[in-house]
Amino acid sequence: MAVEELQCIIKRCQILEESDFKEEDFGLFQLAGQRCIEDGHVDQLLEIVQDEKNKTIIKSMGWNLVGPVVRCLLRNGEEDKRGDCLLMFDLLLKLCNPKELLLGLLELIEEPSGKQISQIILLLLQPLQTVIQKLPSNKAYSVGLALSTLWSQLSLLPVPYSEEYTQIDDYGLCQCCKALIEFTRPFVEEVVDNKENKENEKLKDELLKFCFKSLKCPLLTAQFLEQSEDGGNDPFRGFACEIIGFLSQIGHPVPKIILNHGRKKRTWDYLELEEEEDRQLADAMASLTYLVFVQGIGIDQLPVVLSPSYLLQLNMEHIELFLQRTEQSIFSKGLELLEKSLLRLEDNSLLYQYLEIKSFLSVPQGLVKVMTLCPIETLRKKGLAMLQLYIDKLDSQGKYTLFRCLLNTSNHSGVEGFIIQNIKNQIDASFKKTCNKWFAGPQLISLLDLVLFLPEGAETDLLQNSDRIMASLNLLRYLVIKDNENDNQTGLWTELGKIENNFLKPLHVGLNMSKAHYEAEIKNSQQNSQVASTCKGVCSVTVGGEEIPTMPPEMQLKVLHSALFTFDLIESVLARVEELIEIKTKSTSEENVGIM
Repeated sequence: MAVEELQCIIKRCQILEESDFKEEDFGLFQLAGQRCIEDGHVDQLLEIVQDEKNKTIIKSMGWNLVGPVVRCLLRNGEEDKRGDCLLMFDLLLKLCNPKELLLGLLELIEEPSGKQISQIILLLLQPLQTVIQKLPSNKAYSVGLALSTLWSQLSLLPVPYSEEYTQIDDYGLCQCCKALIEFTRPFVEEVVDNKENKENEKLKDELLKFCFKSLKCPLLTAQFLEQSEDGGNDPFRGFACEIIGFLSQIGHPVPKIILNHGRKKRTWDYLELEEEEDRQLADAMASLTYLVFVQGIGIDQLPVVLSPSYLLQLNMEHIELFLQRTEQSIFSKGLELLEKSLLRLEDNSLLYQYLEIKSFLSVPQGLVKVMTLCPIETLRKKGLAMLQLYIDKLDSQGKYTLFRCLLNTSNHSGVEGFIIQNIKNQIDASFKKTCNKWFAGPQLISLLDLVLFLPEGAETDLLQNSDRIMASLNLLRYLVIKDNENDNQTGLWTELGKIENNFLKPLHVGLNMSKAHYEAEIKNSQQNSQVASTCKGVCSVTVGGEEIPTMPPEMQLKVLHSALFTFDLIESVLARVEELIEIKTKSTSEENVGIM
């Protein structure tokens, strides 16, 4: 029935001029052709398309059949029709209007979702390339439209997050990336071969946009194999190499992009990117920087005269962007890029003036977030190691400035304890080598004011702040032992009264209050435990105004005893510090009496 309908439409149109075809004829032709395919008459439809007498009709209306033919090719269980469908598809590509075909193919690419996205892209990339190359004009616009459509669909596919998933390539993203390179290559070569052609300047701009988009997705989140492994089997590394190669071929090599990015007027500002595209550009630049400096793709193009500190400055903006992201696959790249950048520097060589640049303070603050909020232990440890490496590279004034900043902003006892330990290390180095004015005398006393105090006095939550308090006590013990009252290199003995009032005395009061509170809670918990054992239930305990999460009585008792142990430990170190202070002041008094 559908075949007869189609033949009737064709007979009516055969006696008409192409200009006399009506919109109604196009709709009827498409509907009848689609029904022919659905009813299984693909072979008869192919004969109609192959008939030389129908050439004019197919040229004008045939593009309407592309959609039904492609959907038939993608359907499972219709292998018997596949050969005829492929023949018909090839004929339609040869006979139909390329402009109409272009729009039809792009509509088909936009239709699917999930795993079908890669299936239709892999099927249509070669035909799409052929159609674009047949266009008589506006090729740059058509290439840009095609690349934008393809990228939009590919960006919907999940990026494999491990080597295993990359090899499985369940959604076909890796295959699509490889095919997309082959699709784009002829247009890049066209730009290279015809540099004087003004139309090719527009084509170059479209290719530049596409390369930047590809750097963002999928390369920003893509995970790369270790370079010691077989890099030839890494599809994302191969894709990245090709994209960077395309950039170089169209006149934007790695040095030009990386060294110009931070300037007020960049070489690609003339593209007049939309706001969303401009935001994507920041991600693309971070991705490119990672590929160059961590993966080593194109790094040989950079001038060897660039100093390590200048390269670090170039990279810090991108490291900051990486660390602001919450996706593990992205912020972990920030850690890698920071490590590569810092390892180029000598210890103590990074001048304090760099901390006047926003990213040089925001990056260590980003590391603190990784250290305290990241659920993955290996990345938390990596964040800690990178913060220590960063500290090691700063000069003395830079270390001093960063310590003050992190003590004021971290709001985390463990991080503050880590910073206080670093302060102790710097003071120790100052004692052993030449006296360092930033970790002795007035400058050190100003820093100690941030260390040797309790934020809420005696009411401070000692358990929550135990890491900081222990580090502070250990620092104070070290200073008392190392610095004699007569020498007073650190200025400690001048400020001892203030330290006792702001830190030691409130700590004594806080310890007494906390221990009494927790001992009372242990007594209550033991009583509740006896009641609970008869009910075979669980109990709750309130500490510091907050209820400990419901847990078995034995576990709650263990938590409470652990808190008491912490208080005993703090009290033990506090007692030792006060004992040392007393011994030192008494010894100094006796020496002074002896001199008199």
